[in-house]
Amino acid sequence: MDSLIHDLRDITIRRISVSEMDNNVYLLTAKASGEQVLIDAADDAPAIRQLLADSAADTSAAPRLGLVATTHQHWDHVRALKELVEATRAPTAAGTDDAGALPVAVDRNLEHGDTVAVDGFSLTAVHLRGHTPGSIAFVYEAPEGPVHIFSGDSLFPGGVGNTQKDPERFNQLLTDVSERLFGAYPDGAVVHPGHGKPTTLGAERPHLEEWRARGW
Repeated sequence: MDSLIHDLRDITIRRISVSEMDNNVYLLTAKASGEQVLIDAADDAPAIRQLLADSAADTSAAPRLGLVATTHQHWDHVRALKELVEATRAPTAAGTDDAGALPVAVDRNLEHGDTVAVDGFSLTAVHLRGHTPGSIAFVYEAPEGPVHIFSGDSLFPGGVGNTQKDPERFNQLLTDVSERLFGAYPDGAVVHPGHGKPTTLGAERPHLEEWRARGW
């Protein structure tokens, strides 16, 4: 199955699913420079290496992994992180409040609103508290076409991420998602979650109050 899911003006977006938990690994490649950001080295380093190899078709330059970004600390999202970083020597980025729990040193600790950039594109870090203390969504605002939101386990089709039935954590996550994603980006924004299929903010927006009422 072809991993290419979006061929945009300036970048491509590839996705593979790894592990028994259907974790999504995303790779963004700048067409002009070949610079890349990989989001969530979740598992299966050989499959991720193949993803990197496949991306050579997306650029006339030599592809180079410029950053490995992690959405959050949970074990199923970081199982290939150490092996990938050792193999590529790529720098790493993660939310400040999750960084200490990762299996590698984090080069860039991210706060809400920070920008990470490689040659050819940049991503905005959106801090979404609740699933974990330092969960980060990475947002690519394309010069043309829709916004792309890599939401980790904070937002899925049909609801927000798991908060272990903790009302305080749930309310914090739903508030952050409502204000920092739904309140900041248009309905056409594509949501790329940490597991499963994509959605859009427009498809999910009518259900926000329903989610708050049900409590998960």
